[in-house]
Amino acid sequence: MSRPAVVKALWGAAVLVLVAGCSSGGTEDRPGTAPPTSVSGPASPSGSSPPPSSAGGRVAVAGTLTEGLKSPWGLTELPGGDLLVSSRDERTVTRVDGRTGAKTSLGEVPGVVPGGEGGLMGLAVRDGWVYAYLTAESDNRIVRMRYGGGDRIGAPEPVLTGIPKGVVHNGGRIAFGPDGMLYAGTGETGRTGLAQDRESLGGKILRMTPEGRPAPGNPFAGSVVYSYGHRNVQGIAWDTAGRLWAAEFGQNTWDELNLVEAGKNYGWPEAEGRTGRTGFVDPVAQWPTSEASPSGIAYARGAIWMAGLRGERLWRVPLSGAERSGDPEAFLTEEYGRLRTVLAGGGGRLWLVTSETDTRGTPGPGDDRILRLEVS
Repeated sequence: MSRPAVVKALWGAAVLVLVAGCSSGGTEDRPGTAPPTSVSGPASPSGSSPPPSSAGGRVAVAGTLTEGLKSPWGLTELPGGDLLVSSRDERTVTRVDGRTGAKTSLGEVPGVVPGGEGGLMGLAVRDGWVYAYLTAESDNRIVRMRYGGGDRIGAPEPVLTGIPKGVVHNGGRIAFGPDGMLYAGTGETGRTGLAQDRESLGGKILRMTPEGRPAPGNPFAGSVVYSYGHRNVQGIAWDTAGRLWAAEFGQNTWDELNLVEAGKNYGWPEAEGRTGRTGFVDPVAQWPTSEASPSGIAYARGAIWMAGLRGERLWRVPLSGAERSGDPEAFLTEEYGRLRTVLAGGGGRLWLVTSETDTRGTPGPGDDRILRLEVS
């Protein structure tokens, strides 16, 4: 059900006070200066949903699968339809029955050091392994743990270490692509120069084998770096043609949806949003940071679906090939609070994870939850 209007109004006033007092770019979804009021697509006041595009998408909330989750972050689907969800701050992995929503704790992952925007984040599953992106004592890293069912996962084994960590901009999303390779979105930890440094793993999209070695065909010899010039990537997904899409937090002006190609430079910190500058790739779509602050994305029904934290809405970006085929549309605006992760479940179904218990929301009864959506 919708969140109470009075709570949202009080929270909006609190955010205005907090934003006025913080430095620019300090957090993943609370930039320090007021964003512009125009959006890439339909003309609309800041914070309002744009009019429907000619593509005409629809979203129906089919129900709440489960609730009572604490700082949920990563979400992946097991063979058979059950889900695994990570808790960023509690360092745990929970199995959720895909039909009943019943929860089974699989235990705490050793070596996770939560703090700021770091902790236990993205999850992926392959060949009896659960992969996790996590913040450790000295770095961000990707590990994998044996899991054959039941109520426990195995001990973590390092896959890739040495990803820079910080209080902010730790990235954290991982997923296996249609090529069987493992991809990861990382952040530049607030040290903006890392994004343009091809020797650093920060501010990048990485591509590696399931064992963590540089994937065959990577653009830079001997490196897992696939693309660079990113500020903080927390959403990656592929369309039916195998193209890679990524959502990225802007600083004070534009959040982005990018079509990602091997070896390309996406501009940060020299460019934010569309600039037309030679050598940098412009985003396919962009939003004022107040309307998005995007985390997870998914592809379904011919569109990218993008979860917004600060924007508290689910964006639909209709695609035709490598281009937009219509204006972005906003759904569920301020109905469920901050939205962290969206996962395609097949057949036009999406799983959507809320993020009110991550220290930046205003948790209500039942938060946080996994919603079952039907989209078209």
